[in-house]
Amino acid sequence: MNRIEVLKTYKMYIGGKFPRTESGRYFTLKNTKGEEIANMCTGSRKDFRNAVVAARKAFEPWANKTAYNRSQILYRIAEMLEGRKAQFIDELMQMGSTKKQAENEVFTSIDRLIYYAGWADKYQQISSSVNPVSGAFFNFSVQEPTGVVSVIAPEENGLIGLVSTIAPIIVSGNTCIVLASESKALCSISFAEVINSSDVPGGVINILTGNAEELIPHFSTHMDVNSMLYCGNDKKAMKSIKENSTTNLKRIVVKSDINWMKNDNESPYFITKFTEVKTTWHPIEKIGASGSGY
Repeated sequence: MNRIEVLKTYKMYIGGKFPRTESGRYFTLKNTKGEEIANMCTGSRKDFRNAVVAARKAFEPWANKTAYNRSQILYRIAEMLEGRKAQFIDELMQMGSTKKQAENEVFTSIDRLIYYAGWADKYQQISSSVNPVSGAFFNFSVQEPTGVVSVIAPEENGLIGLVSTIAPIIVSGNTCIVLASESKALCSISFAEVINSSDVPGGVINILTGNAEELIPHFSTHMDVNSMLYCGNDKKAMKSIKENSTTNLKRIVVKSDINWMKNDNESPYFITKFTEVKTTWHPIEKIGASGSGY
């Protein structure tokens, strides 16, 4: 029987919910054969602003969770992705990957989540210190989360690009708003469904779909965004982001020409790209003749 296939319209993921874009716009995603496979929301400035509000609200409770608890939650994302790996392999194949490439991308994504889950309660040990100072005090330097981070995810990867940018950002206690790949967006909201069932508090991770050229000005100028990650090679976009960031001195991190499938591109130092060093001075009493003191 001839019939018109009803394409799924993928919503966005904001504040732990799946709203439609307030603009009412969408774009049709096609596979390598030019066949229509899904409808994706075209995110707007208002959608991004809603996501920032959700991310800011979620920041303090998420940052105050223990590192061990955040580790458990990242591991749970990996578990849920493992349980749905067949779906993600199929979606990557629809977007042009061979079966072997799709399997490698899904398995690497799962392993990367576990990698960062393992670093959650350890990265402080290599990036913090007790500083040698002269005086009756201790001087400690520790890493703290930056805050709300906006992300332009890699365009060339549908899944591993999302995982590789989100995991090191949230593991230290940051929250994020991510613009997924436009040309390979099929996995992005499916991954949001994994996040939604993985104990991640609403607002910690927010995923938008749409056009980078339209949304980069909003991602880079919003006054309640503390840092921005741009994964791409557009020199014009990089220049614009750096100029726009001066409005509130956002920290800008650029990742260009990265092969996210390689293990070289996972590191605890990616975590510290989105942390601030807090230094604390703690007075002590020198031990007197009686041997007392602390």
